[in-house]
Amino acid sequence: MKKILYRKLLKDCLVFFIITLFSTGVIIWVFQAVNFLDIIVEDGRNYLVYLNFSILNFPKVLSKLLPFILFISFLYVIGKYELNNELIIFWNFGINKIDLINFFIKFSFLIMLLQLFLTATVVPKSQDLARSFLRTSSIDYLENFIKPKVFNDAVKNLTIYSNSKDEFGNLREIYLKKGSGGNFQITFAKEGRFKEIGKKQFLELKFGETISVIDDKITNFKFKKTDFNLSNFEDNTTTYKKTQEVATMDLVKCYHNLMGLNFLKIDQDFKVENCEADNIDNILKELYKRIIIPLYIPVLILISLLLIFKSKENINYPRYRILIFLIGFSTIILSEMTIRLIKEDFLENLKFVLIPLVLIVSLYSNYLFRFKEIKALK
Repeated sequence: MKKILYRKLLKDCLVFFIITLFSTGVIIWVFQAVNFLDIIVEDGRNYLVYLNFSILNFPKVLSKLLPFILFISFLYVIGKYELNNELIIFWNFGINKIDLINFFIKFSFLIMLLQLFLTATVVPKSQDLARSFLRTSSIDYLENFIKPKVFNDAVKNLTIYSNSKDEFGNLREIYLKKGSGGNFQITFAKEGRFKEIGKKQFLELKFGETISVIDDKITNFKFKKTDFNLSNFEDNTTTYKKTQEVATMDLVKCYHNLMGLNFLKIDQDFKVENCEADNIDNILKELYKRIIIPLYIPVLILISLLLIFKSKENINYPRYRILIFLIGFSTIILSEMTIRLIKEDFLENLKFVLIPLVLIVSLYSNYLFRFKEIKALK
């Protein structure tokens, strides 16, 4: 009978948690996907790149929401059980509160492992894949990102300006600057329009002049009509991996090498992007976020279980529920704030690593102490 009651409570918590997590995740993901429309509108990518990039950001949304939704789910379901007098059934069947707590602690560690898998493996991989779609894609709709009276620089080493653009895509009073530094080329034209020849994109210009500056030598020529080849240019998308896109094990190896440690056997050919001494703080923060922050999952479930210590008949029960919510919410904020405090100093970081472990031990010790007091009163 005890197992049936445990399963019923756990099932209700899980169903509410999964439905809330995915529904909230989808809503936030949709808002993000709207912001990602710039990939098409501003950068001229095709819709498949946009879809792949958007979808691959969904695991990150879930990993961010999971701790808060998990806490809210357990707080809501346990509170609902108390309000509906269902918790009394547990106590009437001889279930000890400490047994119930032990059951959910074991479950919390399973959720913690799931969150670890998400943050340490799935999210970095999905972020890297999402970025790779941008790295390897080309600007397919170059015409789309040109906005009148705006300096458009989505293409590397090329700036395009047009004073106006009609509904047929014809440009007026065009300015182009190719190159950077001391060597560059500036082209002015009265008219222009985009065209494709095969798979190559050109900007057809009419009635203009090109000025070239090479090694402080200036040359110019006028033209009635010319084609400006846009196919040889690269976009301005970041081509290197960001720290959050690097695999967790690679970050560990990077830290190992930067600190001159010798507890891992690493190939001499091992290289990872952003593995530099100047970036060590970001590397440690990323490792802390992936590995240590999930340790707060058992803490949040233990906080939600504080509800079983007060009956709904108590006049202060509504305030007590609000207090538990504020404690859990503050714990989530604390976990996020500690990320910013992570630095190169190992001993300084150690105290932040120990916070979730100390909270787990403290909360569980508090439960044991309360049960001893209750037994003593009986």
